[in-house]
This record gives sequence, C-alpha cells and structure tokens, in this order.
Amino acid sequence: MTYSGAVKVGGPADVHELTDVMISKVAVGPMDNNAYLLRCRATDEQLLIDAAAEPHTLLSLIGDSGIASVVTTHRHGDHWQALQEVVDATGATTYAGREDAEGIPVPTAVPVADGDVIRVGRVELTARHLVGHTPGSIALVYDDPHGHPHVFTGDCLFPGGVGNTHDDPKAFASLLHDVETKLFGQLPDETWVYPGHGADTTLGAERPHLAEWRERGW
Repeated sequence: MTYSGAVKVGGPADVHELTDVMISKVAVGPMDNNAYLLRCRATDEQLLIDAAAEPHTLLSLIGDSGIASVVTTHRHGDHWQALQEVVDATGATTYAGREDAEGIPVPTAVPVADGDVIRVGRVELTARHLVGHTPGSIALVYDDPHGHPHVFTGDCLFPGGVGNTHDDPKAFASLLHDVETKLFGQLPDETWVYPGHGADTTLGAERPHLAEWRERGW
C-alpha cells in the first residue's frame, strides 16, 4: 500500500513502511494533532512522537508490545494531553526539549539538546532544537541509510510555512533561521516532513517559498 500521510481523527493510521523502521501516523483530538509511532524492524522496539490526545487510540496503536519511549516535540498542551496515561500504561521513558521540559506537566526523564541522538532499537533520530514556536521545540531527523531522510517537525514546519510565532517578529525570525539552517540547509529536497498537524510535505516542495515566508513575516 502507498503511504500518503492523509489521516483523519477517528480514522485508521497510515503506515509508512521503510527498510529499517515502520512509521504509523494517526490523527487525534479536537485540534487534529498527529501522533507518530515508530517501530524498529530489527528489534520491534517502539517510540511514540507526541502523545497528543485520545490515550485509548494511542494505546491501541501501540499494542501489547508497548513502547520504550515517548518524545514530546514541544510544551503546548495539545501535544501532551495523553502523555500521562500513555506513560502510566507503558512505563515509557519521556523525552522533550530541555527548554520546554518545565512547561510539560509530566516529568521529562531525558531533557534533549540540539544534536542529541534518541534511539528506537537500532534506529537513530537526531534532535534539532528550533527556537521560535516555543523556546524548546525539537524536530527529529531520521537519516535513512537506504533512502532519503525523514523529519518530524512538530509545530515548527508545515506545508506552506513555519509554525505560529504569535505575531512576534523576533520569534518568527528565530524560527525561520533555525528551520533554514538546521533543516533546509542540511537536508536534501527529498526529505519527507511529518508535521504536528495536517498533511505531510517534503523540503523540496517548501524550499522555493522560503523568501516568500520571510517577506510576509509568518
């Protein structure tokens, strides 16, 4: 089956089958948040990105094998509403950006800094600290050795622009700078982008619009 990344709240997960990892995307909650379950094919270890809402939906997706860890991309409440229930049910280790950890009511076991590596089985994800949407937002980059990279951007990059910086020019400039230098500047056009809400995209689809985003200021 072909992965599209098109999911709806109440609907099934869409599964991106890669050589070393399976990525299951599901939409949950009143703000149509995306949650992503990664399963290492070699070890069956699993990691969840953003326990956003609907703990029963997420735990059903996780299944009986549980998860080793859950990463919260940033401190906004719509991205951690189900975190406590998921951690209670699975005993997963919690990760979040160092500067956002205090804003997440579930304790962060492992504060994450730029360049830190988070592992799920034999698969490695590299954290990129992107400042602007929140002080401690992180994206996670999977550099697939069998193909192009994949990046989970939380609310920092979407089809059509960067995340909301609440009409703060300094925050917008910071976020655009970090997205340009740490994502667009280091990853190829083929890089698949998995955002915190809505449809997926690629860096190649968005790259031509960077100057437009800078000019409009959002």
